[in-house]
Amino acid sequence: MDPVRVIEVKESIFADNNADADRLRAQLKRQSTFLLNLMSSPGSGKTTTLKRTIAALKDEMRIGVMEADIDSDVDAAAILETGARAIQIHTGGMCHLDADMTRQGLTEFGAEDLDLVILENVGNLVCPAEFDTGAVKNAVILSVPEGHDKPLKYPLMFEVANVLIINKIDVMPYFDFDLEKVKEFAHMRNPGLEIFPISAKTGEGVDAWVDWLRKQVGDWKK
Repeated sequence: MDPVRVIEVKESIFADNNADADRLRAQLKRQSTFLLNLMSSPGSGKTTTLKRTIAALKDEMRIGVMEADIDSDVDAAAILETGARAIQIHTGGMCHLDADMTRQGLTEFGAEDLDLVILENVGNLVCPAEFDTGAVKNAVILSVPEGHDKPLKYPLMFEVANVLIINKIDVMPYFDFDLEKVKEFAHMRNPGLEIFPISAKTGEGVDAWVDWLRKQVGDWKK
């Protein structure tokens, strides 16, 4: 009997998506639009962090936010309150966005006149890390209540990220969370990872994060 043939389809799917993501980045470069892919677990404070970020940058650049969720429009409504443009993307049950889904969102959004578009990806630390959305940079938020061991448990998320935002540092006294350990574990996965401890609630540390983002947008538009 001939041996059973096993075909790994996942690799070709990722390859096609990666090529599509590169084409989308080239398109964004031509129109001078910076796309940030923001990922995290549910409840980490993505939307609150976004609102702080928008407040700091809205007088300097034109900002839009694409909110990706399985259902509801709660987050998009919250962003609209900041004065930024927002659109809600429903993924139809999928736990991530890929490059084509992102392109569809950008087309419906009409992002050609925006300097910065932030994609708030579906909330989890697994699926979104596997798919290149075509973003210029990837950011992940890890909140203090989640624990400092997450870079060990979800390695790919921290490997694909360019920046790690450690949120809710204002509650560190109440949790068994080691800031130096999480930095060590994150840099084990990705030595070049930029790390910003912040409190989106109080504003502590947000300026450093915003300065980093401001520079990335400026460099992309050159």
